[in-house]
Amino acid sequence: MSLCPPFAPFFGFAGVAAAMVLSTVGAAFGTSKAGIGIAGLGQFKPELIMKSLIPVVMSGIIAVYGLVVSVLIAGSLSPHNYSLFSGFVHLAAGLACGFTGLAAGYAIGHVGDACVRAYVQESKIFVGMVLILIFAEVLGLYGLIVALIMNTKVSSGSHTC
Repeated sequence: MSLCPPFAPFFGFAGVAAAMVLSTVGAAFGTSKAGIGIAGLGQFKPELIMKSLIPVVMSGIIAVYGLVVSVLIAGSLSPHNYSLFSGFVHLAAGLACGFTGLAAGYAIGHVGDACVRAYVQESKIFVGMVLILIFAEVLGLYGLIVALIMNTKVSSGSHTC
């Protein structure tokens, strides 16, 4: 079996798609779920809306992680001299970033919705909400870091055809 079959770039493109699509789905879910809570809060205390946008902003950052990984992987893709090892590493990097982005968006959405609704009743929950959202956001950051480390293994150039 060849180390550089013609279908090897398919796995790299799948990694690009996985990173972008899955992290964006997570960001969209987090934004929509937290946005529902903010809409509910706005009916009772409209002055708290701007302070309650933190979950929405943090959800958007998750999509940026996927975009960064997708751009880095796409920059390494080539129709020629692209090894199967590179394809599998790029696929794994995209999946790592994408699934952690999906999980982080899910966590941010649920925490953001619940905490924003609780913020209407008790303002002291704000600091706790921010801390929990930071820990949820870090899940996506872990995936980004792992994907970047994986991508450097391909960039070292020892696995070319």
